[in-house]
Amino acid sequence: MEFDIVSLSRLQFAATALYHFLFVPLTLGLSVLLAVMETVYVLTGRPIWRRMTQFWGTLFGINFVVGVATGITMEFQFGMNWSYYSHYVGDIFGAPLAIEGLMAFFLEATFVGLFFFGWDRMTRVQHLAATWAVAIGSNLSALWILIANGWMQNPVGAVFNPETMRMEVESFAAVLFNPVAQAKFVHTVSAGYVTASVFVLGVSAWYLLQGRHVALARRSMAVAASFGLLSSFSVVVLGDESGYVATEHQRMKLAAIEGIWETETPPAPLTIIGFPDQESRTTDHLVEVPAALGLIATRSLDTEVPGIADLVAHGRTRIENGILAYDALQSIRAAGGPDAADPAVREAFAANVANLGHALLLLQYVDDPRQATPEQIEAAAWDLVPPVATLFWSFRIMVGLGFFFIVLMTAFFWQMVRNRLGSPRWLLWVAVFAIPLPWIAAELGWIVAEVGRQPWIIEGVLPTAVAVSSLGVGEVMLTLAGFTLLYGTLFVIEIALMLRAIRSGPAEEPPRAGSWQSAPAGE
Repeated sequence: MEFDIVSLSRLQFAATALYHFLFVPLTLGLSVLLAVMETVYVLTGRPIWRRMTQFWGTLFGINFVVGVATGITMEFQFGMNWSYYSHYVGDIFGAPLAIEGLMAFFLEATFVGLFFFGWDRMTRVQHLAATWAVAIGSNLSALWILIANGWMQNPVGAVFNPETMRMEVESFAAVLFNPVAQAKFVHTVSAGYVTASVFVLGVSAWYLLQGRHVALARRSMAVAASFGLLSSFSVVVLGDESGYVATEHQRMKLAAIEGIWETETPPAPLTIIGFPDQESRTTDHLVEVPAALGLIATRSLDTEVPGIADLVAHGRTRIENGILAYDALQSIRAAGGPDAADPAVREAFAANVANLGHALLLLQYVDDPRQATPEQIEAAAWDLVPPVATLFWSFRIMVGLGFFFIVLMTAFFWQMVRNRLGSPRWLLWVAVFAIPLPWIAAELGWIVAEVGRQPWIIEGVLPTAVAVSSLGVGEVMLTLAGFTLLYGTLFVIEIALMLRAIRSGPAEEPPRAGSWQSAPAGE
C-alpha cells in the first residue's frame, strides 16, 4: 500500500472500526441473553438462574467497557481524518450519531450501572426492567449507527445545496427508513445474537468438559442453543435480503462479490468456487449452481444481473454527465448563487446534479474535471470496481461460516431435546474451538460492506479520495501507530480479564438469607 494520506486514513479507520466491532456483536447478543436468563429467574425464583445472569453479566461488563472506549475514538476520527466528509454531509450524518451518543452514554450506561449495582437495592421486577433496558438500549444504539452507515451506502432523503456546497436533509423519514439501513440493522443484530450464542455455548462446553459448574453450564447451553438456532437461521435469511437490497442500490458491489465481469443471459448462475483476476478482468468459475444467483439476487428467472463491464460503461456515462453538472456548478458559484445564475445553467445543473459525485472521481487525475482527457475518464470509470478477489472470498467464507453455525446450533438443540447436553465429548470440543468463528464472520461481513462500497465514502455522492482532512502523512502514521499500540494493549487486557473470569467461574454460594434474591433451595 502506498503511504499517501488517503490510504493511511482509510487504514487507520479500518483498523479502529474492525477492532471496535470485536466487542459490538457480543454486547448485542449477551445483553438479550442476560435479559432472557433473568426473566426465567424472576418467573421461577430459582437461584441458579440469578447466578447465571450475574456470571454472564460479568463477561458482558468487561466487553461493554472496552467496546465503549474504542467506539469513542471512531467518532472523533470523522473530524480529525475526514474533515471534508464531515463538512459535506455533517447535517445528515451527525444526527444519527448524536442520537446514538444519547443512547450509548445516557440510556445504556445508566441501566448498565443499575444492572451491576442494583441487585440488593431494587425489587426483582425493577432489576429485570433495568436488564431489559440494557438489551433494548444496546440494540437501539446499533440501530442509529447502522442508519448512519446505511445512508453512506444509499444516500436517500438528502439534496446538494449549491449555495452551501453541502448535502442537506430533505426528508429525515427517508433517512430513518432507508431500506439499506433497515436490512443492515436486522442482519447485524442477528449476527450479534449468533456471536453471543456461540460464545455462551463454547464456554459452557468447556465447563462440561472440565466437569465444573455442570448445572449452570447445561442451562446456559440450552438457552444458547435455542436462541442461537433461531438467530443463525435469521442471519442467513436476512443476509439474503441484504443481498437483494444490494441488487437495487449497489449493483457494482454485487457484481464484484460474484466475480461477474460480463452480463450473462438470465438467470445467472451462482459461483460457489472460482478465482477472479482483476488484472485480466476474468473469473474462473469452477463450481456453479445454475440459475441460483438470478433467483437470489432478482427473485426472478428473467431479470439480468449486470456484469462489471456494463456497470463501468454506465459509470463512464455518469462521469461525463457529472462533468456537465460540475461546469454548471462553477458557473452558478461565479454568478453569486443559483438566483443570480442564468436559467439555462440552473436547468443544466438540475438535470445532471445526480451525477456530480462521479465527476469528483476525476480529481485524482486532474485539478479541474472539465479538463479531463478520455483516458482519465476511462481510468476513473474503472476505479468504480472494488477489489474483486477480496469481496469474492470474504463473502464466501462468511456465508460458509453462517451455514456452519446453523449445523452447530441444530446439533446442540437436538441434544437438548433428547436431554443429552454434555455428550458426545467431540461435539463439546467443536463448540469450544468454534468460539472465535462468529467474530471472523462478522469482520468479513464488514469488509464486504465497506470495501464493496469503494471508491465511494458515500455511494455515488462523494469519493473517498476527496473526503480526507488536510493532514501530513507523518501525522496520520503517528496516530495510527498510537492507536495500534493502545488497542493492542486493551485487547490483551480484555482477553486476560475474560479468561480470568471464565476460569474463576460463577459464584457457588446461594444468595444471603433475608434478601429479596432468596429462593427455595431447589434449582
